[in-house]
Amino acid sequence: MTNASAETLRDSRGLRLGTSSRTAADHADAALRQMMTFADTPRLALQAAREADAGWVLPLLLDAGFRLGLNQADDREAARDLIESAAALASRATARERAHLEALVKLQDGRVSAALRIWDDLLLLHPRDALALHWAHQWDHARGDSASMRLRPARALPEWDDADPLFPCVLGLYAFGLAECHQLGLAEELGRRAIALAQEQRADTDPQARVPWAVHAVTHAMEMQGRFDDGAIWLRQQQAGWTDGARFASHLWWHLALFRLEALDVTGALRLVDTHLSGAALTHGLQCVDAAALYWRLRVMDVEVDALFKDLLQRWSPDPEQAGVHAFTDWHVVLAMLGAGERAQAEGWVARCAERVMRAEEGARSNHAVARDLGLPLMRALLASERGEADAAVRGLYLVHESAARLGGSHVRRDLVAQTLMHCAASSKLPHVGRAVLNERCLAKPVTPLTRHWAGKLKVAIA
Repeated sequence: MTNASAETLRDSRGLRLGTSSRTAADHADAALRQMMTFADTPRLALQAAREADAGWVLPLLLDAGFRLGLNQADDREAARDLIESAAALASRATARERAHLEALVKLQDGRVSAALRIWDDLLLLHPRDALALHWAHQWDHARGDSASMRLRPARALPEWDDADPLFPCVLGLYAFGLAECHQLGLAEELGRRAIALAQEQRADTDPQARVPWAVHAVTHAMEMQGRFDDGAIWLRQQQAGWTDGARFASHLWWHLALFRLEALDVTGALRLVDTHLSGAALTHGLQCVDAAALYWRLRVMDVEVDALFKDLLQRWSPDPEQAGVHAFTDWHVVLAMLGAGERAQAEGWVARCAERVMRAEEGARSNHAVARDLGLPLMRALLASERGEADAAVRGLYLVHESAARLGGSHVRRDLVAQTLMHCAASSKLPHVGRAVLNERCLAKPVTPLTRHWAGKLKVAIA
C-alpha cells in the first residue's frame, strides 16, 4: 500500500480526499464506478474501503447515497445510521466531502431541491466530481427535471478527459438529458458514442462495456420517435452490457416490453413479463414500480392481468406508514392495489397520503407540493375510474396530464397517464378530451400500432 498525507492524496480526477490510505481510495473509486455503471452492488468495495480506513467519511456517504436511491424503507433507515456515523467523522473530511454529507442530510429529510443546490454548487467548483453528477442526475430524474438532466452534464463535460474511464458514463447522462429535452437525434448520436468509447477503453478481461445510461438514452430516443422495432433490436444488440449482474437490467427489460406493446405484440410483452418482470424477479421497490406501470398499461388495453397484480401486491407489500412519503411511488402503489382488486386498500392509501399532506412539517419537503397538486388528484382520478365515474376520471387525469412532468420520471413513464386518460375517455361522455390527447400523440411521433389502437377506441380515423 502506498500512503500519502490527507492534505495531498487525490483521486484520479484531481479531487482531494480525506484519507491517507491509497488502498481505501482505490476501493472507493471502484465503488463509484460500480454505482455509475450499475454493475452489481458497490457494498463489498465500500466495506473494503472502510476496513482500510475506518475514519474516512466518503465510503459511508457512498453507501448512504446508494441506499437512499433504492427508495425502500429499510434502506432509508440504514442510510440514516450511515449518515450519523459520517457526521461524527466530518472533522477530518475535505470541504467537498462535507458538502456531500450536507446534501445527503437534506436528501434524507426529503429536501431534494436543497440537496440538488448543494451538488450544483459543488459541480461549479469541481466539474469532475463524478459522484455529484451521478447523484444530481438520479434525483433530477426522480423529479422529472428534464432541463437539469441536460444542463448539469453540459456544464461539466468540457472539463473532462475522454480517456477517463467514467467519461462515457457522464456522456451517457448528458445523452439521456438530451432525450428528455426532445433533442432526440443528438441524444442517440452521443449515446452511441459513449458506448463506443467505453468499448475502446475496456480491459481485455471485460466481456462488455457497461454504460447503462447511454443505452437508456438511445432507448428513450427511439421510443419517443415511435421506432419500436429499432428499439427492440437496439436493446438486444446491447444486451450483454446491461443484463449480466447489472442493476439496470430490470428497467431495460421493461423498456423492451414497452416496445412490444407499441407494436401491439401483447404476446411478446407477456412473454417478457413471465421471464423478467414478475414473480421472483421482483426483488426491490423500483422493480415493483416498473411492474405496476407495465401491468396497468396491459390492463387499460383490456388484457387480463389480475393474477399478476395480486402477486405483485403480495410481494411488494407496501408499508402503510410510507404512504405520502414519495408521490411517484404512491400512485404506482395505488395502481397495484386497484389492479389487484383491492379498492378499499387503495382508498385507505390515498387517505393516508392526504393526511400526510396536511401536516405542517411536510411543507419543507420537496414532495409536498407535488403530492398536493398532482399526486392526490391523480390517485383520486384513478379511484373515480374504478368506481365507474368515467367523466370525473377524465377531468382529473387531464388536469394532471397538463403538468405531469412534475410527477417525476421520464416522458415514457408518464405516457401511462395519457393512455389511462384515453382509456377512460373512450367510455365517458368526454371522448373529445381523449381525442385531444390522441392528437398530441400523433404529432409527437409517427403513428404506431398502439396509437391506432387508441384511435380505434376513441373512434377517430387517422392516416
